[in-house]
Amino acid sequence: MSDRLLALRLFTRVAHAGSFSRAGREFGLSQPSASRVIATLEKEVGAALLTRTTRAVTLTEAGADYLARIEPILAALEEADHAARGTGELRGVLRVALSSSFAVREAIPALAPFMARHPALRVKLLMHDQLQDLVSEGADLAFRFGTLPDSSATARSLGLFQTLLVAAPGYLRHAGTPALPAELAAHAVVAGPSGGASWSFERDGRKVSVRIAGALLSSTMNEGSIAAAVAGLGITHTSELGCGAELASGALVRVLADWRMAPVELHAVFPAGRAAKPSARALAEHVSATLAARATPGR
Repeated sequence: MSDRLLALRLFTRVAHAGSFSRAGREFGLSQPSASRVIATLEKEVGAALLTRTTRAVTLTEAGADYLARIEPILAALEEADHAARGTGELRGVLRVALSSSFAVREAIPALAPFMARHPALRVKLLMHDQLQDLVSEGADLAFRFGTLPDSSATARSLGLFQTLLVAAPGYLRHAGTPALPAELAAHAVVAGPSGGASWSFERDGRKVSVRIAGALLSSTMNEGSIAAAVAGLGITHTSELGCGAELASGALVRVLADWRMAPVELHAVFPAGRAAKPSARALAEHVSATLAARATPGR
């Protein structure tokens, strides 16, 4: 990578991350080295692009304008390189934001054939159970479930996936198996971070909502709840993608299986303000194809 191209890419990461040290680590540079690269860029441009204080690094007015102009150019350059190769080969670094549960259960297994086809591509997984900001994280792609917040980011639906209630066979032998949603009030429930919610069910055109309060709360959206359910601590709500291995092994079984719960939608999200990387589009397509057979039709 040329010195000028490195400087431009480093500048975009410093601008979004607000930190020389954080951006520098992504390029294998120390904080002083990253700062010197940007200082040289500013000298060549002839303007201060960043304001440095002990607390933060922020864009100057000239820097904000410069960033808006160079990001589309960098994206177009990467697209041009990809097209010029003419082989479909993907290169560079792809940063993917996703939950730890989806990463471990679905994304990482799906990556094996994808990366085998593209050995020059490096993939960095940004695994968090809280919602990440794509811009500050420098993510090229995110996988997100459920309703997306209002955003200028571009999203593509990868399908709807059935949600369900599950519990350990041992728990049900001890506490009994509910036959109707209303009977959940007599059961221990393992809930996510919010602790309380309404679970809605439908059968034969009849819709029922049940207010639940978790006896055990997990700060993670899926893995803690599934582990607790396997341990016999109660009934929990998840998607088929979130508990497939446990259902297959018999560690968990479905509860109220004849009642339908609303499916959850999986999205591939691309950051706003720039064209999606070829590698980001390709991975989204690969994951979509991998999961297609397990998606539920319709809305």
